[in-house]
Amino acid sequence: MKQVAKQRRAPTERPGEILSAALALFVEKGFAATRLDDVAERAGLSKAAIYLYFDDKTALLQGVIRQTISANIGTVEALAKAHRGPVAALIPGILDFMASRVEETPMASIAKLVIAESRAFPEIGRFYLKEVIGRGVPLFEGLIARGVASGEFRRVDPGFTVRSLVAPMLLGMVWKTVFEPLGGERLDVRGLARHHADLMLHALRPAPEGPS
Repeated sequence: MKQVAKQRRAPTERPGEILSAALALFVEKGFAATRLDDVAERAGLSKAAIYLYFDDKTALLQGVIRQTISANIGTVEALAKAHRGPVAALIPGILDFMASRVEETPMASIAKLVIAESRAFPEIGRFYLKEVIGRGVPLFEGLIARGVASGEFRRVDPGFTVRSLVAPMLLGMVWKTVFEPLGGERLDVRGLARHHADLMLHALRPAPEGPS
């Protein structure tokens, strides 16, 4: 009966099921050690069925990155595009959203996987650089530049500021995937995001004008 149920699944559901199986195996075994046969077995499909949707194992990981992380960047892009008013009002919400993705989705596990595997498989790192960092950094740089141009923020380097802004999220991802499993105390990533947003917004305020 179980096999019949699998055969009746809608074809539109299969790519998502394949990506879910691939993600679980990549996290458990690493990219190099995961075989397409393993993914097919975990997804309840034949290996040939995987090739209907993905060219190879690298394409599978790229699909996982797009589904789990790139989609979140799309959400942030939409928030930034729709926002009207001071940039400072937007930054805490964006950082909170990013922190929620670290805590509630496999985003941190994927980032760890990319870091661990990029030396042996540089195409993985290049894809992440393009699809994630290459979209996220310019988006934040544009927001910081907008705040500087309007006089809302003091004159700062947008590139350095963005990297300072997102650094705690990177810490959160490393902490959740490396140190917590080894017994480290639980890190409240959303609390860290709120604290960091407060620090950054105070640091970005223009200096008060001195007495004339």
